[in-house]
This record gives sequence, structure tokens and C-alpha cells, in this order.
Amino acid sequence: MRLTAFVAMASQVIKLPRDYRFGTSRPSTIAAKKKNPPGKRRSKIFVEPITKDEWQYFRGDTVEVLSGKDAGKQGKVTQVVRERNWVVVENLNTHYRYVGKSADYMGQYVASEAPLLINNVALVDPTDRKPTEVEWRYTEEGERVRVSVRTGRIINKPVFQRLDGIVPEQWKDCPKDTSVEDALEMTYVPSLKLFQEEIMEKMGIVEDRRHRKSFWY
Repeated sequence: MRLTAFVAMASQVIKLPRDYRFGTSRPSTIAAKKKNPPGKRRSKIFVEPITKDEWQYFRGDTVEVLSGKDAGKQGKVTQVVRERNWVVVENLNTHYRYVGKSADYMGQYVASEAPLLINNVALVDPTDRKPTEVEWRYTEEGERVRVSVRTGRIINKPVFQRLDGIVPEQWKDCPKDTSVEDALEMTYVPSLKLFQEEIMEKMGIVEDRRHRKSFWY
């Protein structure tokens, strides 16, 4: 495990206000802070509650859009926002907007993917590549899996991949990676000395000079 994993774990502990409105940007990013400035009250958005055990969509799943301009098209889920029951599908439900627009520059016209409600998508059955309803069941070994209601085929969860493209189960520590023991080791001892005094003590520098006496009237 690398040191970036510890930083990511620490960034997840964020206390949000009650009226915080979730979006496609993470709460710690600048884009999310611009949409939720301090002191701004937002109207409450009611979302159908879905528990963590009942959630069926994960990043990396193949889904088919059921309604809208891209109905019938299939794509890969690239982002999941459980707080809003959203999924973002790669290259589907796109809209165009200007990025980097200023007074002297018209900006760049780019396509961005808008989120879709989970009611508007369905998982694709790997048997016939058609949309299907799924439900959670248990195998004989006691493993909890997703099963297609139509064909009974198991739809395995995709391999978890972090935002930096690393799969934790497949990661192998390299010689230059910081180990967990080194990251947790306490290497600094606080003291009341100044930084310059600590450097002089380690280098064996002895300061025997004294300030000249001055008299103020």
C-alpha cells in the first residue's frame, strides 16, 4: 500500500452541512466548493433511499440506457453518486459546454457526460447482451452475488479500480514505495527550540556571540 492511500482515507472524513447538495464533483474539490459556498442555503432534494446492501450498480458495469436521447445504447459506468442515485455512463447522455471562457478567449467547446438516474438504466446480461433486472442472492459457498432475473446468470461485480487507475488487489509494492510501517512510524520529536537551534544542535555549532548592550532613553 502506498502513502497516497492514507491520504485518500484521510480526505474521506469530511463533515458536510445538512443542506449540502451533492454533485458529480467530490466534496473536497474546488468545483464542489463553488457550487456549495459557505452560508448558502440550498433547497432540499428528495432522493429515494437505497441502502448500501441493496445498491446494484458499480463503477465498471456495462449498462443500457432505457430512456432519453441515447435510449437503447450501452456503455460503461465511469462514476457512481449514491447520494443522488446517479450513474455516469461513458460517452452517453452528453451535453456540450464552454470550458475556460474569459473576456479575451471564447473557451473550448467540449462534451461532458451528464448523470443518469438508476431508474433510466439497466444492467446488461452477459449471456445475450440485453438489459435485465437483477437481484442479490447467495451461492452455495455463501457468497453474495448479483443474478439476472431473466436468465439466472451471475453478473459479477467489476474489479474495483481507484481513480488513479490502480487495482488494490493487483498492486505489487516496488522498492521505492513507502511501506505501511514507515508511513506510520513517528520520526519527529517536537521540541520548544527554534528550527535554527535544532539545526545548530545537530551540526554541533556552538554560538558564543552575545548581543552588544544598548541603552534606550
